[in-house]
Amino acid sequence: MSAEGHDHAHDHEHEHHHKDTFITKYIFSIDHKMIAKQYLITGIIMGVIGISMSLLFRMQLAWPEESFKIFNVLLGDKFAPEGVMANDVYLALVTIHGTIMVFFVLTAGLSGTFSNLLIPLQIGARDMASGFMNMISYWLFFLSAVVMLSSLFVEAGPASAGWTIYPPLSALPQAIPGSGAGMTLWLVSMALFIASSLMGSLNYIVTVINLRTKGMSMTRLPLTIWTFFVTAVIGVISFPVLLSAALLLIFDRSFGTSFFLSDIYIAGEVLHYQGGSPVLFEHLFWFLGHPEVYIVILPAMGLVSEIMATNSRKPIFGYRAMIMSVLAIAFLSTIVWGHHMFISGMNPFLGSVFTFTTLLIAIPSAVKAFNWITTLWKGNLQLNPAMLFSIGMVSTFITGGLTGIILGDSTLDINVHDTYFVIAHFHLVMGISALYGMFAGIYHWFPKMYGRMLNKNLGYIHFWVTAVCAYGVFFPMHFIGLAGLPRRYYTNTNFPLFDDLQNVNVLITTFALVGGAFQLVFLYNFFSSIFYGKKAVQNPWRSTTLEWTTPVEHIHGNWPGEIPEVHRWAYDYSNPEHEEDFVPQTVPMKPGESVLHH
Repeated sequence: MSAEGHDHAHDHEHEHHHKDTFITKYIFSIDHKMIAKQYLITGIIMGVIGISMSLLFRMQLAWPEESFKIFNVLLGDKFAPEGVMANDVYLALVTIHGTIMVFFVLTAGLSGTFSNLLIPLQIGARDMASGFMNMISYWLFFLSAVVMLSSLFVEAGPASAGWTIYPPLSALPQAIPGSGAGMTLWLVSMALFIASSLMGSLNYIVTVINLRTKGMSMTRLPLTIWTFFVTAVIGVISFPVLLSAALLLIFDRSFGTSFFLSDIYIAGEVLHYQGGSPVLFEHLFWFLGHPEVYIVILPAMGLVSEIMATNSRKPIFGYRAMIMSVLAIAFLSTIVWGHHMFISGMNPFLGSVFTFTTLLIAIPSAVKAFNWITTLWKGNLQLNPAMLFSIGMVSTFITGGLTGIILGDSTLDINVHDTYFVIAHFHLVMGISALYGMFAGIYHWFPKMYGRMLNKNLGYIHFWVTAVCAYGVFFPMHFIGLAGLPRRYYTNTNFPLFDDLQNVNVLITTFALVGGAFQLVFLYNFFSSIFYGKKAVQNPWRSTTLEWTTPVEHIHGNWPGEIPEVHRWAYDYSNPEHEEDFVPQTVPMKPGESVLHH
């Protein structure tokens, strides 16, 4: 360790003598482990709100025009007179549900929680490169969530332009009730969220490049760290583009510019906007919006790779191929955004280019899927809840990915664009797969975060009910989508054409309500285990990576004394040259021991 490193360690020991007060420990903490917990619990609270919204609008779709007491209680007389949901509130619920789940649950719950928790622990660092910047990143995220939720309480209602906020609905305050103050708060919230994400991402990148312990070369990093690192790089490239789109939209709304508006009529009145283009906004939005899918799914892929190797008691299959596929996904994800815009009047030749790059991304995704399956093959499988959610993630990723091939082809996409087929696709491939990755990560690293174990039996109940209900909700949506049912309609009773599909909507909603209710099992397990769970041992899963060499009791600085040195790669499971079926990265190589080819 360098002299500078010694000083750093000494500083941390010195820091450790100060008694933390409640405020320095829980509020203004710069310890990455505490910040990870803050992200996780905020993400869980936002998840409860986002899922509750989806249950409300699913009830509206299954039983339109019915009166529900709960609508009146939750939405009030203005938005649900006599318990019947108003149509503009339906749009608002869909908009805020999408926004919360994509940005505040999946992005923050995966990157915010697990990048913070695992990057310093798995690379052998005392903390993040900048603890202060890390703290600021969390509080900006928290502020952003508060602003987003406060938009629910403005008089005209929250933003109602869909989570993609296309102009002119989002650019004209007078367009619909949800285009007013709620929309402005949405944009302010996103600006804060992007600032938070950029600070976090830059911190993750610098930490991985600069603070790896002795012996921790890039090819000895666990796949979790590779995916967090690449995710942060994608975020730094693409998030600023959404920030520019949001700022230009604020100009259009408040300062009379027309970046995204041209030749607009409202109630027969000609507005003075000219020269702008709503399609420009679509380009800016989807230049972030598509990489965002991978910002959400890549960390889940990393967590699942780590959990599968540990619980198969086998080295991960094709370690370098996995890294190459992550890098390929990162590159390709930034050049495929146009497939969201095939019906925006795009030049057919340009459409064919986007079709080609979109279908190309199936190759690295398939490499990952095959490598996961091969890791499981003939392994000594430990089917604990984390492993089950990991296998479930591979299942939903493949199922959802197959429909992506249809949507990625411009000629096929035109037939099902903006129908429930699209909703089925992206909820399976991105929503459910990322949620499964997040649940797997929570079950696996909970002992590291809280020093206690989650209840395994409740974990099994949570997994099986969630798995059945997730397919029960999103599988039938493919068929009603193929039948032409459009998304975002708050009722389909005006179209006799769709009468036969109403039973399917009832079935989907029933699965959604059951699945939503059983998330309470997880919430109970999570919050009760923090206080009453069985005490964890240091390495409960007999895992090889560095985070399990730290003491169970948290200390600021992670390791007492010296930081351990790394001698081998992260997946030394069932090595025939060792008696134990796992060899931690800190164990020196024996004389003449062959390096496992990876």
